[in-house]
Amino acid sequence: MPTFYRNPSILLQSIETWLAERLQTAGNKGGIVGLSGGIDSAVVAAILKRICGDRMLAVIMPCHSQPEDRLHAELVARRFQIPLHTVDLTAAYDILISALSAETDTGNALARANLKPRLRMSALYYLAQEKNLLVCGTGNRIELTVGYFTKYGDSGVDLLPLGDLIKGEVRELAGFLDIPAAIIEKPPSAGLWQGQTDETEMGVTYDELDRYLALGQGSEKVRDFVERARARSEHKRNTPPVCRIG
Repeated sequence: MPTFYRNPSILLQSIETWLAERLQTAGNKGGIVGLSGGIDSAVVAAILKRICGDRMLAVIMPCHSQPEDRLHAELVARRFQIPLHTVDLTAAYDILISALSAETDTGNALARANLKPRLRMSALYYLAQEKNLLVCGTGNRIELTVGYFTKYGDSGVDLLPLGDLIKGEVRELAGFLDIPAAIIEKPPSAGLWQGQTDETEMGVTYDELDRYLALGQGSEKVRDFVERARARSEHKRNTPPVCRIG
């Protein structure tokens, strides 16, 4: 483990204390998280189970997703005995795409892909309001810094428990929590399309990004990617600008 990674035991204690305080202050009885089959959502779900018991919910929301992702999500739910609900968004996605494409279709693959996390956000908030839960996001420090998330999609959450953790720290925390190895070792992917992986799409590795954000060390390629991505995605991290009159 690189020396700049923080101790997973201390990270877990800090996150649990912070989450418990936030949930209590908000008057909500627990948290809800979308369980994607990836490492970040597995860690958040496991932590919620530890502090909320059955006063939480994990939701699997397939939408033209890879079958392996659902199997991994179910594996996590079984491992930690997590309350689980499945909402298949495939039909809703297809209907909406059909309606949107009736007038115009430029073939923008990213616009179509980003519709999936936005549908998932809507489903999570519906269930959260029904059950008096706060929506817990799964974004980590790397994703938040470079804007590797969908605006009003996976960024549409109430709390970000992993928002200060670089990717390697999430992996270390996953191992500490005994997340299944198959999930820890799989290539990180947002699942936006078949075969998509985070590192291939970004063109840099998480290890390189971890070192740059933690220590400021990295190649010119890595520094250029981070700073350009940070500037380009600034609008994602801010509330919409208001036109002030007078």
